[in-house]
Amino acid sequence: MDISDLDRLDPADARALVATWAGVPRWVDAVLAARPYASVSELAATADRLAGTWTDDEVAAALADHPRIGERPVGSGASAAASRVEQASSADPDGETRAAIRDGNAAYEARFDRVFLVRAAGRSATEILAELRRRLRNDDATERAEVADELRAIALLRLERTFA
Repeated sequence: MDISDLDRLDPADARALVATWAGVPRWVDAVLAARPYASVSELAATADRLAGTWTDDEVAAALADHPRIGERPVGSGASAAASRVEQASSADPDGETRAAIRDGNAAYEARFDRVFLVRAAGRSATEILAELRRRLRNDDATERAEVADELRAIALLRLERTFA
């Protein structure tokens, strides 16, 4: 796909595509309202700027599309497929690391009442576990900001991958 393909998509197909980058409806609408784009870098810059306006509630709702770290994404949709690609480098850790991630996920969910979200692409299971442990020490406001930033990073990664 190239940038002109996005500009030519009908509204429903364009919405479905952009929603796979991040399930934030207001953001999806704003990204699409700015069409046409002259380049992928213009699209990415616009998407990044608009992601800076996400509310805590929008981020929380978008987390519903993301599987727990260390768990296999389910489903056959584009979001599940993207998660499978992104978590590939951290797939199949040793039993000890897998158990530590599972326990860390449970501790995180008990502490913050949401799924742990991290940009997994390019990170090993050991690196993800270290990040999970670090973020468990965050206060709630710091963690909310980190989750929004991770969601933004994932959205931009998915956007770039669409046009690669």
